[in-house]
Amino acid sequence: MKNLTRINNTYNDDKVIDACSIFGAMDRSGRRFSGEGVIKAIANMHDRGNGLGGGFAVYGLYPEHPDKYALHLMYLSSQSKLETEEFLRDRFSVAWQEEVPVRQTAVIKNPPLVWRYFVDPPQSLPENQSADDYVVARVMEINTSGNDSFVFSSGKNMAVFKGVGYPEEIAEYFKLEQYQAYLWTAHGRFPTNTVAWWGGAHPFSILDWTVVHNGEISSYGINRRYLEQFGYQCTMQTDTEVIAYAVDLLMRKHNLPLEIAVKVLAAPFWDEIERMPEEEQNLMRAIRQTYGSLLLNGPFAVVIAHNGEMIGLTDRIRLRPLTVGEKGDMLYLSSEESAIRLISPELDTAWSPMGGEPVIGRLKPESRLQSSKGKKEALSR
Repeated sequence: MKNLTRINNTYNDDKVIDACSIFGAMDRSGRRFSGEGVIKAIANMHDRGNGLGGGFAVYGLYPEHPDKYALHLMYLSSQSKLETEEFLRDRFSVAWQEEVPVRQTAVIKNPPLVWRYFVDPPQSLPENQSADDYVVARVMEINTSGNDSFVFSSGKNMAVFKGVGYPEEIAEYFKLEQYQAYLWTAHGRFPTNTVAWWGGAHPFSILDWTVVHNGEISSYGINRRYLEQFGYQCTMQTDTEVIAYAVDLLMRKHNLPLEIAVKVLAAPFWDEIERMPEEEQNLMRAIRQTYGSLLLNGPFAVVIAHNGEMIGLTDRIRLRPLTVGEKGDMLYLSSEESAIRLISPELDTAWSPMGGEPVIGRLKPESRLQSSKGKKEALSR
């Protein structure tokens, strides 16, 4: 057995380079559904993780506070909670706050205290600063304060729930089967290069952007240095964090269309660009030259989500698996087709996208109108 191990593992190390599980489910009609199926699907890929990280991003779960920023915070000490709550009261108008409901389970050890706050920025903001800019700046301020407080979710009508454990254990701990949402993403982590801790589990988030990731970002250093020029601070001790910030920068700050933003992250090779029509060549060259420091190198498959959209993307030569499934209005993205068929056996279509080619799911226009109407009704109650 020892000799066989050496044959299959030339370097005789214990690094698993094809692990981690990702899953996403979206009802493009905007219908909210229970997370039970998503929990079952990610649990089906149990062996792709090792119990050192699991998490979920959930969209549409806070219709009672649809236009408030929902800040989810982890506290490692009671003193850090006191200090950070004073900071929040000073910088925001806090409409509601509560401890995130949890279920005590034997497998979750030494969890941090997790609270959520529904807040509004002050009405008078610094010149040329939007409400989103203000929230991002405050998130970075808290996460670099050194007082053992971490904001790990900060969007509107969405939330991240994550921690150290298998994803199905994290779901049980946070009682996620009790939530309803139109979009769910999930992750089972197998840490290879970075420490396993509650803040380092996936998804990674800023505002309503979230990312779950299977792979390794070898360009992390240059990606991080580029993002720090725009005020982002990478504090969660893992490479995936840069993807969330990069998407926020490209799409919210620089107003790039999604179809262009993904070409920054997974740009075509130069020899591919040379074979393109001239107009497309010029565009791709401009993207490579302008945003070369945000190109993601290394193997990856990601599910990126925000309010109204879910995006699947792999690296340019598809070193990590991603399967797409569709059934009516439902769109599924997964590391394994078996996880999709476990909860939706009779799919209309199923396929694997080409490397670097995004799969984009969007809410239908009529569902966006219904969502907006629902928000107004919730506000009027």
